[in-house]
Amino acid sequence: MIAQANRIVGTIVLPGDKSISHRAAMIAAIAQGTTRIRNYSPSEDCSATLRCLSALGVRIEAGGADVIIHGAGRAALRSPAGPLDCGNSGTTMRLLAGILAGQPFECVLTGDDSLSRRPMQRIVEPLEAMGAAIEANGGRPPLTIRGRSQLAAISYNIPVASAQVKSCVLLAGLFADGIVTVSEPAVTRDHTERMLQWFGGSLTAGQDHISISNESELVGREIHVPGDISAAAFFMAAAACLEGSDIDLPDVGINPTRSAILDVLGEIGADVTIGNRREINCEPVADVRVRGGLRQRDERLVIADDRTTALIDELPVLAVLGTQLSAGIEVRDAAELRVKESDRIAGLVTNLRSMGGDVTEIEDGFRVERSRLRGTRVDSFGDHRMAMALAVAALIADGETEIDRAECVDISFPGFFDVLESVVS
Repeated sequence: MIAQANRIVGTIVLPGDKSISHRAAMIAAIAQGTTRIRNYSPSEDCSATLRCLSALGVRIEAGGADVIIHGAGRAALRSPAGPLDCGNSGTTMRLLAGILAGQPFECVLTGDDSLSRRPMQRIVEPLEAMGAAIEANGGRPPLTIRGRSQLAAISYNIPVASAQVKSCVLLAGLFADGIVTVSEPAVTRDHTERMLQWFGGSLTAGQDHISISNESELVGREIHVPGDISAAAFFMAAAACLEGSDIDLPDVGINPTRSAILDVLGEIGADVTIGNRREINCEPVADVRVRGGLRQRDERLVIADDRTTALIDELPVLAVLGTQLSAGIEVRDAAELRVKESDRIAGLVTNLRSMGGDVTEIEDGFRVERSRLRGTRVDSFGDHRMAMALAVAALIADGETEIDRAECVDISFPGFFDVLESVVS
């Protein structure tokens, strides 16, 4: 049960970025030598990645937020004793599929009910073009992958902007017989490229494409994973909505392909300060401070086209924030939200309406008018980002709010509600 709050105040040390943690572990597993990953994400998703790698014969030492991975090169993975369970993690399944496509054994990737409904044909097509044989259940998990020790080099145009598809093909490119090039219709997060470069990978980039050579020599490195900006977004939005709030978020990743949330907060007049900018293992990092208060706009905040891609994980909490803007918010070109852990468009509309929100569902997005929210019982639909967005809505709603299936936050942010409670005033 979450009650309306006056403000949130304090310092929040965020868990390690999920996207970066996944990639650090997978690349370390096929690099030569030992990699120590500090501030590895404690999320269930990232734990699934470690379990899968262990089942493939990778020696891993995990203690607290530190993970040590003993890599033995690209040819060192071993056929697992059984199916690899990716849990709820689409990132684990899609990226690991790229690595497994270059292995000379058969492997099955499975997941929970939610993951089993998510589209995988988008990675099946390029991997089959490279020579892997893949069986999928109508384009969905489970995936049976029969890899090859040497894949064919391809140039692949991704039809729908997706960092996971891009990353899958680039990782498969490490096992190809030449240079593999990936082109994307819009800029997506580039953590894979940055991490490959940190490990010594040979990449070249153009305006809309990235190429990787099979001559890349990956060597184990020390890695410090920055705080997850997608997790920070919930606290930043809550602070912006509640006058008198003051939240410090040290060591947050501000990768330009992920930091559009900071630009949006600036546009709506939130008091955001970014200091101590620096770079750690090829990733830009900073300390972020958000103080309460919004400047009301005469124009509706519209998020569309490439900007939607850049904000895909933050759209649920931006829908909540839209209820506090005089002209509201409109999100378009977000059909991808329908195939996340839940149909996030339908779920947001249902939940915000139940709280008194004036919300319109459109095919590829939603429109939210300024609304006075009231506490009630809402449903996360087992979706971690939905649950955290509803927690922010509860802080600004009259009365108390109960979130069903709230434990799903462990998928990305174990302890989220404890952290939230610690800063509520």
